[in-house]
Amino acid sequence: MKMDLNLVEKLAHLSRLSFNDEEKKKLLIDMNKILDFVDKLNEMDTEGVEELLYINDDVNVLREDIVALTISKKEALKNAALSDSDFFKVSKVIDKK
Repeated sequence: MKMDLNLVEKLAHLSRLSFNDEEKKKLLIDMNKILDFVDKLNEMDTEGVEELLYINDDVNVLREDIVALTISKKEALKNAALSDSDFFKVSKVIDKK
């Protein structure tokens, strides 16, 4: 399967992302490289190869939840630079061009 610019634009729209023409061309090249690699993987003979469920045998070590005293919402918001009733207000961090 080969991608074209129309499909890149459709995927960008569905993802709610916007790209300029140069970025779309770069994405098209990168996505086609990825699809070519997947095609090569699909050509491999995996007959008799055991499935790999986990990369290693490590097990997550989890701790028990411990109930502890917490501060109230009012106390937490008291020290905030900006707040709006029940929420912290923060400065905008993403700038749309």
